[in-house]
Amino acid sequence: MRLRRRLFWAQRPGPPIDGRGPRAYNLCPFCGRLRAAHPLMATALTVVILAAGMGKRMKSAAPKVLHPLAGRPMIAWVVDQALALGPERVIVVVGHGAADVEKALAHAPQRERITFVRQEPQQGTGHALQCCLPALGKDPGVVVVLYGDMPLLRVESLGALLETQADAAAGGAAILTALPDNARGFGRIVRFEDGSVERIVEDRDATPAEKLIAEVNLGVYAFDGRELVAALPRLESKNAQGEYYLTDVIAMLVRAKKPVAAVELEDIEETIGVNTLADLAEARWVLQMRILEEHLENGVFIEDPATTYIDHGVTIGVGTKILPCTVIRAGCTIGKGCEVGPFTQLRAGTVLADGAEVGNFTECKNTRVGAHAKAKHLSYLGDAEIGERTNIGAGTIFANYDGVAKHKTKIGDNVFIGSGTVVVAPNTIPSGVTTGAGAVLTKNSAVQSDETWVGIPAKPLKKKGH
Repeated sequence: MRLRRRLFWAQRPGPPIDGRGPRAYNLCPFCGRLRAAHPLMATALTVVILAAGMGKRMKSAAPKVLHPLAGRPMIAWVVDQALALGPERVIVVVGHGAADVEKALAHAPQRERITFVRQEPQQGTGHALQCCLPALGKDPGVVVVLYGDMPLLRVESLGALLETQADAAAGGAAILTALPDNARGFGRIVRFEDGSVERIVEDRDATPAEKLIAEVNLGVYAFDGRELVAALPRLESKNAQGEYYLTDVIAMLVRAKKPVAAVELEDIEETIGVNTLADLAEARWVLQMRILEEHLENGVFIEDPATTYIDHGVTIGVGTKILPCTVIRAGCTIGKGCEVGPFTQLRAGTVLADGAEVGNFTECKNTRVGAHAKAKHLSYLGDAEIGERTNIGAGTIFANYDGVAKHKTKIGDNVFIGSGTVVVAPNTIPSGVTTGAGAVLTKNSAVQSDETWVGIPAKPLKKKGH
């Protein structure tokens, strides 16, 4: 467990590490019992995700939270974090590119729990929560605040945050902190002599002495909702950035003698906030390792994880071998006992049935490869259905695009496609057919079962005696 505050977690239904699918939302994230049966879950829970920023340092016109991360928008990972806590609702604060962010989450799991609040203009984290006041109401229960650019937080860490807040006296709050090697702009945790939290000072407002403080604020909180709602209208913008800081709520609670507890994360990887493309690459690497670990635990042989890239949401059966330098994009399904790679790319819509093999420098897109079929060398298989035990020879191309539209190729069982064959779609090649090396089957060739086609353009070989 990566938290100094030890927390015990029972095995329970839920998504694997790579976040595929929603958890069983009626279960408590702490022990797996029904929400209503757990004392920590008796209070209503609201999660607010701050996702309004432009992300200037990304050097991109796209909203920061929509940058792709392992096959999905970055914010989708944070929505998974929120929903895994079993909240009554999730409020996503949007601003820059608001319509695009809302569209990206239109089909999110448990979409009925998600509402959007516009923050225009963007005047700080405290202002973002002020914009949520009408949606929060007078008593929103416990309010957890997350960030759309922090995709690496584990649900266990957020669970510890909630447990800490629940242990505090009425009206208390809990915050996530860390001790990174480089504070790199984080706010600092200022403590009283007795070690309790006094306040949070933002990096730009910190004195030279305060900048030497090692403990930093990650900006992730669990508040008593009523105290938060009461404090937000009192925020002021008297600081270096002229913004309304949510951190000032912590100082307000301390002055009101409300307990504020800190939960320190030991796993620094979880603290990564994505502000640049370099940060995005770092976060991608961490998520990739989690995804690969999950597949390894599920019985998938991955020969070289350092050169294997598998996106979120990919299903791979037990006993499948993934060889080096392989890329498997989101939207692929791979059966049991398959072999993929080396130097293979599987794109969205690819399905490999049990025992299928796709090998060296072969690319598949929106193609189903039947059980025990093989495409081992230097081929492009696009928009196709390939039958069982069919062999696709080296250098085969499915010419699926005519410059205007994509077309489909259907190949039956036990077909032998000779090396260098070009199949121009649309086309249907029935079971038992053989094509000679270098054959070019023009679109809608009238191929019959068990025939052999050769040449350019390909024509059927006449059977002896005819």
